[in-house]
Amino acid sequence: MPTLAIIGAQWGDEGKGKITDYLAEGADMVVRYQGGANAGHTIKIGEEVFALHLLPSGILRKDVMAVIGNGMVLDLDRLEEELEALKEKGISGENLKISDRVNIVLPYHRTLDGAQERSRGAKVVGTTGRGIGPCYADKISREGIRMGDLLDEELLRSRLDLVLPIKERFAASLGENLDIHREKLIAKLLEYGKKYEACVCDTSVLINDAIKAGKNVMFEGAQGTMLDIDYGTYPYVTSSNCTSAGICTGAGVPPSAVQEVVGIVKAYTTRVGAGPFVTELHDDIGETLLKNGGEFGTTTGRARRCGWLDLVVVRHAVRLNGLTSIALTKLDVLNGLSELKVCTAYEIDGEIVRNFPGNYRQLEKAVPVYETLAGWDNWTEKTSKLCAGGFEALPTKMKEYVAYIEKDIGVPVGIISVGKGRNETIDRRQNKW
Repeated sequence: MPTLAIIGAQWGDEGKGKITDYLAEGADMVVRYQGGANAGHTIKIGEEVFALHLLPSGILRKDVMAVIGNGMVLDLDRLEEELEALKEKGISGENLKISDRVNIVLPYHRTLDGAQERSRGAKVVGTTGRGIGPCYADKISREGIRMGDLLDEELLRSRLDLVLPIKERFAASLGENLDIHREKLIAKLLEYGKKYEACVCDTSVLINDAIKAGKNVMFEGAQGTMLDIDYGTYPYVTSSNCTSAGICTGAGVPPSAVQEVVGIVKAYTTRVGAGPFVTELHDDIGETLLKNGGEFGTTTGRARRCGWLDLVVVRHAVRLNGLTSIALTKLDVLNGLSELKVCTAYEIDGEIVRNFPGNYRQLEKAVPVYETLAGWDNWTEKTSKLCAGGFEALPTKMKEYVAYIEKDIGVPVGIISVGKGRNETIDRRQNKW
């Protein structure tokens, strides 16, 4: 199994950071292929907690090459902050490689992000304001600045001469003044170019060479399937392809290069920001999930909306991503609940629907069709000790919950996580590094 992809199967925040770090132990390379500083992965190693936004999880292991692929949008100011924070904890970041084709988030992208969101009035999308959407929009409209441009002053100047007047006119139409000092911006970008020149390369060649050499390559997704620009709850989505299909364009590899696809599924459901959420809870149980799960965004700090597990969503992710197994996270958060509800279908205008609709107005009318399962006690034994006994050591009702999910989605639960630590994990997979 030389290649493995990690995909969020819900609205992000499923615990991808922990699972990616866990699986990275056997990887030679970890590649982040989409998204930007609007994403966040929290990883706990011993008593140390790391919050990553741009950097691939492999950055925490010095013997693993960490790659920022061309499908990302890269905020160099945020990258600086993140690398400095790691250096303070003794992690050098010298194992980082950056695609020469990755688009750069610039100050005017952040300004335009906020201005566009305000212009939507009551119909806000709920962006993080990090400039992600405007940067991806520039990429598609061929107005972007790429990392390789920062290594060529003449090219950089010509690109900004073309782009800046367009952005200034657009900002003015939204009532904003960009107030960009052209020469200061160029100087700063050229300085970044010199600083990171040794890291910049054609990462597609790097990745494909590693695969051909039989190296273990992991592709790390950000956000989740339901935030995918095509297949998520549009328009309440991010601006990139979060599904496994995004790996090909975002990392520069053929479809045949991706062999195992692990979907990360939280044992319940959460989402951040606006948009339809069929199983959302507005009661004490929702508050319990929020509190016990620590459901606050790694990037924004916003409280996540919480609800029961939605298998309509998970089946949608299974089909789109070609999931070969799932990693079920945060099972411990359900400890002590007397009963658990699982959504298996929606009722929309009197019709039972088992596939996820593309029209968000239908989702706003959808009523969840629930199955009720028995919960399990709030055990007091340390989860690391419990995990040492393997799957059979888990509470009976927890095992039944896992089996129910497997049967409904038709995909095995290969990994079970019952805590933040690496040792609070049960690995049932047949194929491993």
